[in-house]
Amino acid sequence: MAATHYRFKPWNVGRFIVWTLFALLLIAAPQLFASSLALTMLSQMGYLIIICLSYNMLLGQGGMLSFGHAVYTGLGSFIAIHAINLAGAGQLPIPLPFMPLVGGLAGLFFAVLLGYVTTKKSGTTFAMITLGIGELIAAMALMFPEFFGGEGGVTTNRVYGQALWGISFGPAIEVYYLIAVYCFACTAAMFAFTGTPLGRILNAVRDNPERVEFIGYDTQRVRYLAFCIAGFFAGVGGALAAINFEIVTGADSVSMVRSGGYLLFTFLGGATFFFGPIIGAVLLVLASVLLSELTKAWLLYLGLVFLFMVMYAPGGVASLIMMNLRLAKYGKLGRLWPSYLALAGTGLTALLGAAAMVEMGYHLQLNAALGPELPFLGASLNARGLTSWFGAGFALVTGVGLFELCRRQFLQQWGESQEEIERESKRTEAM
Repeated sequence: MAATHYRFKPWNVGRFIVWTLFALLLIAAPQLFASSLALTMLSQMGYLIIICLSYNMLLGQGGMLSFGHAVYTGLGSFIAIHAINLAGAGQLPIPLPFMPLVGGLAGLFFAVLLGYVTTKKSGTTFAMITLGIGELIAAMALMFPEFFGGEGGVTTNRVYGQALWGISFGPAIEVYYLIAVYCFACTAAMFAFTGTPLGRILNAVRDNPERVEFIGYDTQRVRYLAFCIAGFFAGVGGALAAINFEIVTGADSVSMVRSGGYLLFTFLGGATFFFGPIIGAVLLVLASVLLSELTKAWLLYLGLVFLFMVMYAPGGVASLIMMNLRLAKYGKLGRLWPSYLALAGTGLTALLGAAAMVEMGYHLQLNAALGPELPFLGASLNARGLTSWFGAGFALVTGVGLFELCRRQFLQQWGESQEEIERESKRTEAM
């Protein structure tokens, strides 16, 4: 029987197309979103992609749950910003485009220094050690204001020396493209790492460390090497953040809260897939910049999203994408579109009802002096009015009820589609 697909050796054409599209997206993004806010968000997405991917090298690829990854991003930021100040004073002959490498080497140095002790253990013990080291460094940030800058942090001026080909890195667009270059290069390097012998054995250490020891590998050494490499890329991301904002604050940059943010959004994006942390970095910027501006209850919404993702989609957004791509591959996705639309409509109704109640509750607690009226998605709600509360509650209850009915129908259709795919797969294998 003739083959139904084509293979291109030694070139992987599909992978080449994906990386080309990624590069084109990085180049064209500031042209498509030209506002100053959009450019700021794109720059943040660029270096956060590097940081989340470096964190996923520990969590997703190595099974190491770390609560102290911000230590290496933060220390990379501080070393880089001090290096920029020295270069600006003429004491360090390093151009700005190479400063992210200085931050990367700083992250690598501290990962080498602290990682040996950290990776002595695995599992819960490893997580507790990273938590303790993170709190230790955060405390030191307050104890050594000469280096960490105290509560005010350390500031710098990224424009120094002679402009290279007319590029001074003063305008935000020039900084964005510097971040984009490092984003692409670091993403490619970390993807290449997944295919190396070290990357493969790191996956094996995650899945079955006892068997890895039986075949002669030192699991602690494997974890330690991966930890050091992750520290290097974390330092690069931290240095890019310092260049972007021209300031690094004290304990906040190395705090457990920052590390928790990396953990949360790497998980939401999908730690089991390489592109999952990229999605997580985008969601992190959207939540911290846009959602936080729209509502004071954004942390509550974020917590609820995390809760539901843990319960119903533990593989993150990336797993949902891959499951639907599998359906599309076998031509089963079209039949599910009506169910998806029904789930989206009923879920949105429930969400609007719940959000209205949350916003009215927050308004009564925080903004009661401004009066009972508050704007909500172009409408006006009365936080003290029975009608507004009844309408929001009715939307919530109705949406939840209809959503449950649609969900049951969707699960039936999903199960039937999966069974058909399994039968087709077995028939194809048999042929």
